Amino acid sequence: MADEIKKIATRESYGNALKELAEEYPNLVVLDADLAAATKTGIFKKAYPDRFIDCGIAESNMMGIAAGLAAVGKIPFASSFAMFAAGRAFEQVRNSIGYPHLNVKIGATHAGISVGEDGATHQCNEDLALMRTIPGMVVMCPSDDVEARAAVKAALDYVGPVYIRFGRAAVPVINDRPDYHFEIGKGNVVKEGKDVTIVATGICVDSALGAAALLKEEGIDAEVINICTIKPLDEELIVASAKKTGKVVTVEEHSVIGGLGSAVCDALCKSYPTPVCKLGMQDVYGESGSAAALIEKYGLDAKGVAASVKEFLK
Repeated sequence: MADEIKKIATRESYGNALKELAEEYPNLVVLDADLAAATKTGIFKKAYPDRFIDCGIAESNMMGIAAGLAAVGKIPFASSFAMFAAGRAFEQVRNSIGYPHLNVKIGATHAGISVGEDGATHQCNEDLALMRTIPGMVVMCPSDDVEARAAVKAALDYVGPVYIRFGRAAVPVINDRPDYHFEIGKGNVVKEGKDVTIVATGICVDSALGAAALLKEEGIDAEVINICTIKPLDEELIVASAKKTGKVVTVEEHSVIGGLGSAVCDALCKSYPTPVCKLGMQDVYGESGSAAALIEKYGLDAKGVAASVKEFLK
């Protein structure tokens, strides 16, 4: 049955969305740092070669070019692996894009441990933390194909810098329903519950839903919240759920320092102090291995999340 679930990598969604939106947004231009086949911006390049710039393996320079294009009215999407877009080019993103608050969108693919065999050097588990610290930067991490496409469209309509994190691995489509609505800064309750709140982002939303199903078998009714926009965070939604359940677990394919978990703790400390358990990379680097094996090893699959929730509720 599991084989019948539609799976699409959000980096594919990124490339497809750029191509599909190009006609509606004539000022949209795409930049890449010699990774168009991997980031899937090659899909856009094939359809709109005159609006595509390959900057070579020079990510910091690419951010400067993107800033210049934004300054003359273009809407540039600068694309590379998260390790390079957020890591290598941080200073240019901070000073050339963030400080003048330019209308640049950063499409960062291959984030987190699901990059798999590329190993610790390429598994960026720090990007959400880095981008959250830049004043005025919107930070998004979509959970599936539907949300990734919606995030790209929302980023185009928003005036200002935006960072969107995409993944390498194919992930289940979970938001393909008529009532799905996307808005920057708004989360979604994807399953209602009363015993514990699980707040997840990116590929971990699917794990959280799986964990909720396993917990239900043991009489634990978990509420699951999908947070795509980590900054600005939907504090109202999280506080309302915490008031209902009294305990919160955050799940992210990212360091537990500075990412979704930290953002949720910041919100709850301010408005409604609540016990929080942060699941993610616990101050460690990733390692080489298949995406599935790594997700399981670090407790970010449905079974691992369910076991951690049970332990926390004790």
